[in-house]
Parts: sequence; C-alpha cells; structure tokens
Amino acid sequence: MAADWSSDYAAARKQAAGEKKDLLIDFTGSDWCAWCIKLKQEVFEHPTFEAGAKDRYVFVELDYPKDKARLSEAVLKQNEALLEKYPIKGYPSILLCDASGKPFALTAYQPGGPEAYLKHLAELQTRKEARDKGFAGAEEKSGVEKAKLLIATLDGLQLTPEMTREWYGDVFTKIKEADPEDETGFAKREATQAAFDGYMSKLMELRSHQDLDGVAKLVEETLANSVVKGDVRIQVYGHYAGTLAYAGKKDEAIEVLKTAIKEVEEGPKRKELEDFIKILEREKAGLPPVPKK
Repeated sequence: MAADWSSDYAAARKQAAGEKKDLLIDFTGSDWCAWCIKLKQEVFEHPTFEAGAKDRYVFVELDYPKDKARLSEAVLKQNEALLEKYPIKGYPSILLCDASGKPFALTAYQPGGPEAYLKHLAELQTRKEARDKGFAGAEEKSGVEKAKLLIATLDGLQLTPEMTREWYGDVFTKIKEADPEDETGFAKREATQAAFDGYMSKLMELRSHQDLDGVAKLVEETLANSVVKGDVRIQVYGHYAGTLAYAGKKDEAIEVLKTAIKEVEEGPKRKELEDFIKILEREKAGLPPVPKK
C-alpha cells in the first residue's frame, strides 16, 4: 500500500492519541476477498488517498487471510480478539474510530477511486461531530427528552446493533435511567434485537454442523419469545427458509416463507418474501434465474 498501514492496534491507538487523529481500520481478507482486493487496488494503494487522509487518520489493517502464514501468531491472536470488540458483518469493513477505538462510522467498498472515497470519508466524519454534539446536548436534558436525544444520536451513527451495544453500553444505561417506564420503546427494541442476535449466533453454529433439527427447534423457541416481533420476526423466518433452501429442502423453505407472508402486510417486506418463493420455484423447475432489469 502507498500509505503506511499498521497491523498493531494498540500502537495505532497510541499514535492516534498523540497526533490527535482518528483511526481508519480496514477489516480485510487479503488473499480471498475480491472486494477487499479491489478496494485496496482502486483506493488505498493510490498516493492521492494517502495525501488526502493521512492528516486525519492513522491507518490500521486487520487481515483475516486463508493463508495464516502471512501473519505472525501475535497478529493472528490480536485480530481474532478484535472481532469480539468489532462484530463486523462482512469484508471489507472499514471503521472510523476515535483515538480510544470507539467507532463512529462504518462503511465498505465504494466505487469511484480515491477522490470519491475521500469525499465519502469526509461525509462519514461528520457523524463524529454529530455524536459528540448529541451526547453533550443530552447532558443538558432530563427524562424522556434526554433519552430521545441519546437514542437519536446512537441511531445516527448507523453502526451494527452489536457494535453499538459493545461500545456504547454506558449510553444504553443512561437511556434506561432517563426513561425507566420505556416511553421511547428503546428497551423493548433492544430486547428484540438482543433476542435476534442470540438467534443468529446459535443459527450459525447449528448451520456449521448441518443440524437442521436443531435449527428447527431454535426457530420454534425464538418465535415463541414474546419480544420477537415485527421485522425481526420476519428475519427469523427468512434465515430459516434460507437454511432449508441451502440444504436442498426447497419445498419446506417455501412453506416457511408462506407462513411468514401471513404475518406481513402489503409492502416491500411481503414482496421480498414472495420474490424468494418465486426464486425457489424456478430452481425447483430447473429454470434459470430471472435476469435483473
């Protein structure tokens, strides 16, 4: 890379604090992830990118290659541990964090080369300013008004729910203290999200063991949980249908989707489920996918 990228997370944080910079962390799969390689070639390797970003960020590369020999044991161990602190959803994931390591923006590959990416980063950078302003403003409020401002500030970061919970747990506590009766619905929302996160974690484990009976039991238990409502409930159905379809049980997957449709009103979510059924029906008939318009 043209820029100087560090693989030492602790050292990068120390450098960022000393130089009053933020961290730009690249979660990459250097020898298998096509979009990671594309981002590196189109953006990060260009001197234009380094010139435009080096005064704002300390660059950190966290690599998760198939060939583990590419990294030292210490770096491999560090990177695995950081996945617990930064539960990303895919590769590449680009995190903007303050010098303490607290994330304030999340992105990935963007087309257009280094100039476009620098513009994109500048837009994301405003989330840090909005975060700090929102939290400071909330300290001047009380009760539900304070809780609403804190919630809006968290939502404005657009991080994953798991990452928000990991890094902003103190804010969650303040919200609950300011809104003990849950007039904002935040506590209910978080309970639903926590249940879904737990479901997904168990689902991935059961999938890895190809335990379809275990998946079926997990889905039944999750749907019986009174906090699992709305879109999250439909996601549970959708992931279950996907698991069945992947295992070749397309008829069963279709029945799961039909059950989900009964719980959804007309709109985009219902259409997604109906389109999924059409895809599975075409696959069953041996027909090619419908070309995208």
